[in-house]
Amino acid sequence: MIKQTLIKILPRPLVSTISRVIRYGASDLVDAVTGRRDPLIPPKSLIFIGGPLFKEIGDEQLRIFREVGGLTPDDAVLDVGCGIGRSARPLTAFLSPQGSYQGFDIDAGGIKWCVKNITPRFPRFHFQVADVYNKYYNPKGRSKGPEYVFPYADASFDFVFLTSVFTHMLPAEVDNYLGQIARVLKPGGRALISYFLWNAESAALQAKGGGNIGFPYTFGNYRVRDKDFPEDAICFDEDFIQSLNSKHGLSLAPPVRYGTWCGRENALSYQDFVLVKKP
Repeated sequence: MIKQTLIKILPRPLVSTISRVIRYGASDLVDAVTGRRDPLIPPKSLIFIGGPLFKEIGDEQLRIFREVGGLTPDDAVLDVGCGIGRSARPLTAFLSPQGSYQGFDIDAGGIKWCVKNITPRFPRFHFQVADVYNKYYNPKGRSKGPEYVFPYADASFDFVFLTSVFTHMLPAEVDNYLGQIARVLKPGGRALISYFLWNAESAALQAKGGGNIGFPYTFGNYRVRDKDFPEDAICFDEDFIQSLNSKHGLSLAPPVRYGTWCGRENALSYQDFVLVKKP
């Protein structure tokens, strides 16, 4: 009740921060005093995605990167929307001296933590801020998503991944980012991307009340959970996403690994994962 009241008068990211501090501040203090916290895991009050399952989700993602994306220890890796290092942490033990990691995110606080706590221990891991506008996550961002240029050279990466990124971006932004992904991938490189995908099956499951997230507002080729803050959660028509892949010369590496978000059972993960390759 208090959180809903605060949302009406304060920016949502600030409300989320306040909520985390209230919920986890005392626990973080105990961890700091006793030295029980893993130095590669942020204090719980700083974790803005993944919450207390930060480690478990990161480990699961590495498994998916390897089994579905074909990630190898020697790959040059780009983490788009790296957050506060949830996927970077397990990669520090997986990537070889020949491998490398670059990550960027619109959350300056998350990047600051990674630069301070991960890069000094693992100099091949680099992080930087992308000050891109997002109504929900970065309302003061100076760059526009449909125009943002990834700060890397052409053909720099073997493997690019985005987890829970396009689920918070509008169509023009996704279009541009897919073009940037195609540009920075090496020939033969792969990109593994998570989505909420709308198709006949997910529509039928949602109509039956399946899943724990709904998208009641439709805007052409996408649907949202909150019409006032569409970036909160976005579901795209699957055919639209495949058309964007084709537009940017990225070929689908089937099958799509559909998730449990809409009520499916025995799926790979919560969101839908799509693997694409650059010829």
